[in-house]
Amino acid sequence: MSFSMTGYGQFAMQRGGYKIQFEVKSVNHRYCEVVLRMPREWNSFEEGLRRLVQQHVRRGRIDVYVTRESESAGNAMQLNRTAAESYIRAAQELELAYGIDGRLGAAELLALPDVMLPAEVTLTDEDNETDWEAVLWEGLEQALQELVAMRRAEGVHLIQDCRLRLDNLLAAHAELTRLAPAVVEDYRNKLRQRIVELRDGSFLLDEHRLGMEVALFADRCSIDEELARLSSHFNQCGELLGSSEPKGRKLDFLIQEMNREVNTIGSKANHLALGGHVVEMKAELEKMREQAANLE
Repeated sequence: MSFSMTGYGQFAMQRGGYKIQFEVKSVNHRYCEVVLRMPREWNSFEEGLRRLVQQHVRRGRIDVYVTRESESAGNAMQLNRTAAESYIRAAQELELAYGIDGRLGAAELLALPDVMLPAEVTLTDEDNETDWEAVLWEGLEQALQELVAMRRAEGVHLIQDCRLRLDNLLAAHAELTRLAPAVVEDYRNKLRQRIVELRDGSFLLDEHRLGMEVALFADRCSIDEELARLSSHFNQCGELLGSSEPKGRKLDFLIQEMNREVNTIGSKANHLALGGHVVEMKAELEKMREQAANLE
């Protein structure tokens, strides 16, 4: 089964008089990086929760958000005295320095940013009797199941698109194989025609020299080795796309190798039709590379 590195999962539950929400997001990353954000009272459970995430995800950056809200707290707010005192001092300094009226009314002060904050929920002794580690594992497991399902569905689409790109590459490869012998023959005909055009009666066509020149050109522009290596890479790519192992890094390496062979073919074969297929292959490889970057 193939997985994308992009996904999202969430879950909410009620335990011990609290509503606990779990949110898990994952994006592309070279390794498996897990970032947990949750109330500080639960920091002791962080390592276990991190291992739980790593059991479900092998690669990507995974951000886990755990929030807690008391069911009885409602929308309770509390005064942020530090912020309020800072505003008052600033107003007094303005009054002393510039003669500006620095008096702040209670309504004006309460309307300033960060003066009123949501009341912080703290665990009581009764709450501490709850097995919060088991609760967190249960909720995070549910959110991870949703994340994995989304990554799996996205992975199926990515593999399908990569297979389509591979089919297009195989078709272009078949055309290159068909055109490769014509490259030398076209060169022979063009060279012979050019010599005929240059003849003024005193110039004799040396068929032996012509044959040597064509042979040298054929050796320089031969793409048989590149075509053979490309065929091998395509077979490996097809097997990899059908495997259940994590394939993002291996596929990226194969695409680099295929792109190198295609570039070599483009530089060696001086042929218009063949060059057109090279451009098509490079475009397909770039599209495949973008998709492979999203695979786990």
